[in-house]
Amino acid sequence: MASTSLDIPFPRAPRSERRVYTWGGVAALAIAFAGFAPTYYLKGVFAGAELDAIKHLHGAVMTAWLVLFLVQVRLVANGRTDVHRLLGVVGLLVAIAVVWVGVAASIASGRAGFAPPGIPPLAFIAIPVGDMVAFAGLVGAALWMRRRSAWHKRLMLVVTLSMLTPAIARLMIMLGVAPIPPLFFGLADLLILACAAYDWRRNGRFHPAFSAGLAFLVLTQVGRIAVAQTAAWTGFAKWLIA
Repeated sequence: MASTSLDIPFPRAPRSERRVYTWGGVAALAIAFAGFAPTYYLKGVFAGAELDAIKHLHGAVMTAWLVLFLVQVRLVANGRTDVHRLLGVVGLLVAIAVVWVGVAASIASGRAGFAPPGIPPLAFIAIPVGDMVAFAGLVGAALWMRRRSAWHKRLMLVVTLSMLTPAIARLMIMLGVAPIPPLFFGLADLLILACAAYDWRRNGRFHPAFSAGLAFLVLTQVGRIAVAQTAAWTGFAKWLIA
């Protein structure tokens, strides 16, 4: 029987190159845990406020994405691309859940009037909703490129690190730093740039997947900041939470 492109195993990257994906996955889990420990992971220890069902579901789904990313990275690193592909179906379902639950949680927070200090609640809704738009776009691109492993794995790393902005913002609050969007967006982007720089050092070039992924991400970030307090967005946000 003739082989299809899906039957061809991923080429195994050098061990030194694969480290960036493992450490990226570990860093993502560590930052998410640190940022949400007081309000989610260790809520009982910190006597955090009770969470409603949508917040519990949102935390569980996002954690599932981060864990699955690291598992998938390690499967490829150990040559188990057969299992990696099977789990890819699970990954698609988790990605759909991330978007659905993320939008629902954004709407619920908007209805409750939640926003960081100094940011109007209706304007702030643009941040998490934009996160879901960026997530969906990057995951869609990564899945489209699933047969081109060099693009696929880098885009998956970009999208996973891009989802750390809420955790970074909470860490900033813990440190007494105002969580303004340009700063927590910038810190997440620096994580991606650090991974891209390591990749460039190992391979001698800046891979276009990082360039394209980061350019798209920054475009969505700037777009959110630009439209968040416009009359058009305020009207849309009111309709969204109505």
